Amino acid sequence: MTTLYITVGDREQLRQDALQFVQDVDADDLDSWDGTATLQFGTYDDFVDSLTPLRLELIRAIAEETPESMREAARLVDRDVSDVHSDLKQLEVLGILTLEPGGPSGAIQPVVPFDRIEVHIDYPLVDRGDADSASASV
Repeated sequence: MTTLYITVGDREQLRQDALQFVQDVDADDLDSWDGTATLQFGTYDDFVDSLTPLRLELIRAIAEETPESMREAARLVDRDVSDVHSDLKQLEVLGILTLEPGGPSGAIQPVVPFDRIEVHIDYPLVDRGDADSASASV
């Protein structure tokens, strides 16, 4: 089973992970990289803006039905082709799917290389940095 792990939150950790990956690439030291497919969003708003319910429905339809073209993918979710095309381009940028040439009549075929998405959201309700100095009285 191929899983895409999506994490949300902790911008500092996201920055550190990205810097570490770049350093490993520069040092040609990717032995410690386990190849796990991970997509990280810095904020909950970024996540919600990128993975809307319509886009999640589109991802699922493509994974389940393997359409041979963007037009067929649009039919699967009963949406306008131009809107689906825009969503597919955004999902490709995020790395959630690929758009591969070679469908019928040279059509571009959307392909989801995952069969599962797991999401971890770090959404602190209280800023712990200020919690120690704040008054506990009501």
